[in-house]
Parts: sequence; structure tokens; C-alpha cells
Amino acid sequence: MNYLIGTDVGTSGAKSVLMSTEGKLIAQSLVEYDVLTPKNLWAEQLAHVWLEAAKQTIKQVIKKSDVNAADIKGIGISALYGGAGVPVDDKGNEVRPTLIWMDRRAEKQVAWVKDNIDLNRLSEITGNDVVDPYYGYTKMLWIKDNEPENWQRIKEFLPPDTFIVKNLTGVTAVNYSAAGNIGGVYDINQSTWSTEMLDALHIPRTMMPNKLVAANEIAGHITEKVAKELGLLPNTPVIVGGVDVGAANVGMGVLDPGRYVAAIGTSMNAALVSEKPIKNKGLIVWPYPYNSQNLTYNFSGSATAGGITKWFRDNFAQAELAEQKNGGQNAYVSLGEQAKNIPAGSNGLVVLPYFMGERAPIWNSDAKGLIFGLSLSHSKAHIYHAFQEAVAYALRHSIELTGQNLGDYIVIAGGVTNSSDWVQMFADVTGYAVRTPVEDAEANLGDVILAGLATKTLTLDQVKNWQVLGEKVLPNPERHATYNKYFELYKKLYTDLKDDMTLLTTIDNQL
Repeated sequence: MNYLIGTDVGTSGAKSVLMSTEGKLIAQSLVEYDVLTPKNLWAEQLAHVWLEAAKQTIKQVIKKSDVNAADIKGIGISALYGGAGVPVDDKGNEVRPTLIWMDRRAEKQVAWVKDNIDLNRLSEITGNDVVDPYYGYTKMLWIKDNEPENWQRIKEFLPPDTFIVKNLTGVTAVNYSAAGNIGGVYDINQSTWSTEMLDALHIPRTMMPNKLVAANEIAGHITEKVAKELGLLPNTPVIVGGVDVGAANVGMGVLDPGRYVAAIGTSMNAALVSEKPIKNKGLIVWPYPYNSQNLTYNFSGSATAGGITKWFRDNFAQAELAEQKNGGQNAYVSLGEQAKNIPAGSNGLVVLPYFMGERAPIWNSDAKGLIFGLSLSHSKAHIYHAFQEAVAYALRHSIELTGQNLGDYIVIAGGVTNSSDWVQMFADVTGYAVRTPVEDAEANLGDVILAGLATKTLTLDQVKNWQVLGEKVLPNPERHATYNKYFELYKKLYTDLKDDMTLLTTIDNQL
């Protein structure tokens, strides 16, 4: 029997799975860590923490599975969108914490780009119509403008998956999807770095690693030192899987254009895979990890999705957390049970989920979270239910942005799928039938599939025959009709309060 390992280095933790080439999950391991938020709207993480967590989970699944190392035929590594990437010096050490996707500090750099760069040309080259602090190239400019000493020390910017793979194999290779998601410096038409845009942005070409690879080709091989540390054989093949939300789509069987998938974790990445970039919709566009030369990943989504329910739990569910700590049921499960009988619309509550500004579809760092409609009749359960609805409204907003019919169902993955009531809510709010993964290992499964294809231990036909999705959950027509009204109010609230949100940011910055 042959086996493969899939490792996803996410925003809140690193997870590895070990699977057979027949698609059976043998072992899994998770190591959690935190996001550093030294200032409002800043978000950083330490690359060496990612690396140690990835190593630990790989080591644990090998130990748990008790399989022969010779039977492990490959490892796939994907990771969160690391903004600019890990800034490393000439010895490969991180120069400073990585400014991850969530970080919104580069507003002045965005303004500079809008004033000094031909935006039509930027769109033609990169496929992206929006300039926003989300993109890695604006974060590079922030470091250049604000930390000149660090800028001088930086040799290269390595996407998180590239950083991990380099430390496992000694090879520096960047996946096309990770390169494209940096935005601004990648030519989506030529599948390479754009010298034209790098020159215009005054970013040295030498800071972009030379080797670009697809996720279904071997990037490097495990070194003897790392093999001994993890319990692998030296020269075990490794693939660099790129951005984990793309790998998650692969893990849900999306190997052809036309399918819409929402990966909902701390944030939400809702995407349509297409043959050509979808332009002029404010979507984030980059090459799909699988078949990167011919498929494009066009996504929208909230900066905070599951992140707002975690915030609610941590701040307002002390009793539920105490119960969980003492061996009781999970706090989220308890909150969900309290909220399950709350009607559509939460008895007149609407939450705007903009707790870290917002990227697509509104692209506004000044956007603020809001709980609208509170009265003395509302309970904690009502508010939690409204938080869940806010994530579903955000998904519907993203769906509308594609401007396309998405077929007979959409796919939703991530921690939200642990709640059947929440899955039903997504169907009711969007009006689409919903399918969810059979196993809670979407990006990891994608890593396994890509590693299998790269090492030829899996064929495309085998992968397409894996049963990765469950049955359809159909929308309730009555609740959908109610949600249509609330969704219009959801959009109107932001429009009405947009200027006030900017004013609040101005006041706060003056204090």
C-alpha cells in the first residue's frame, strides 16, 4: 500500500493528514498558533512558528499511522496567503514577522500606487482590477517605506508554502498561485514575474525567487537531516501547493472550470474556477494550483468570517467555554444549540461582519463591524444567530459579484460545516443547494491529490472517482424569501454608513 501526506499551514494552525492512495484517511494532526496584532488592523505571524508546527504535524501523522516510511511516496504543502511573503535574509532567516493577508496597514502605499501606476496596465498584466492593502506588493512597499534597515537586509520574499518547502528540501520554488496572489508583480498572461511592474513599483527583481512551479510537479526532495528528524526517507518528493484555499478546491474535486466553492474558516474565500480571468468585478484573480497555465481562480470573500464567531465566543461565551474546559460539549456546539430555533432574521437583527475592514466585494479598510436592531427582547442566542447570518450574507454578496449562474449547487467547506444548522442557513440565504466535504480535510486532501499526481502515484481518473462531497442540502423557500429582505437591508446598512465608518477611522487616528 502507498501513502501520501498533505500539510496545510493555515492562519490559525498547521494540519497534516496521511492518506492511502485509495483515498482512505489514516491519521491526522493539528498544531494551533496565534495571529500577532501589534496595532489596530495589523496582522503578522512568525514563519519559524509555521515551520515547527508543520514539522510537528508531519512527524505525528507518521507516528500515529505506524506506516513504513518507504511506503510514503510524497508530501504536499500548501499554506495561507502570506501577503508579501516571508522576508528572508541571505541565510534564509526571517528578517521580520510576515505581514499576512489580514493586515491592512498599507493604505498610504495603496494611495501611492493609484497616483503613480497605470492602473489599466496593472489590470492587463496581473488580471486584478483593484488596488488594496490586501495585496502583497503593497505590503512590500510598506516595509520599504517604513523599515529601510529591514528592507536592506531582505534578499527574497518567500510565500509561506515556499518557506516551508525550502526548509524541508533546500529548494526555493514558488507555486504559480502563490506568485499570482501577491498581485502587482506577476504577469498572469506570461506565467512569470512582471519586470515592467516590478520596475514601476521600484521593487528589485532579485527579491522574487527565480523558480516557478505548478502544484502537480515535484518541487524538491526531503533532505537527509530533515528525514531523520521527521521519520521519513531521504529524497521523499515534496510539492509546493500554493495558496491553501486553492488546494482546498482541488480537495473538493474541482479539476474543471465552472464550479463555485466557498472555503470558510477564519476568513472566507469564495471562488469560481474559470478558463479566463473574470475582470471588472473587483475579484481577486490568480492561477489555479491545478493546471495553472489554463485555469484561473477568481475569488471574493470576507476578511473575517469564522473569525467573528470566534470573537463572539471568546468575549461573550465564558460559561460555554468553561463547560468545554471541564469536559463538556464544545462551546460552538452549545451556542449553536441555543440559537437553532431563532427564526430567519434573528427577530430583527442584522450584523455587518467587517471586523477587520473588508476586502472583496467592498474593498474598504475603514469598514466597521455593526450589530443593528438590538432591543431588550434580544438574547445572546439571537446575537450569535445574527453573527452566523452575517457570514451567510457575505457569501451571497460574493456570489452576486461573479455575475454568473453557478449551476445546481455550490460547495461550502471549513469549520462552519460542523454545524448542520449553519449549512442549512447558507442554503436558505443564498438560494443555492449546498454540498459539503465528506472529510474535514479540504486543503490537506488537495495537497494529497496534487502530491499524488506529481509523483504519479495517483491518476486523474482515480482522483475524480473519490467520493469527496456529501448530498445536497436544499434551501427552504419560505426562509429564503425572508432572507431576501434582510439581505437588501444588509447591503443598504453599509451604503448608508460608509462615510460614518471613514469618519470614525479619522477620529480614532487623531487620538
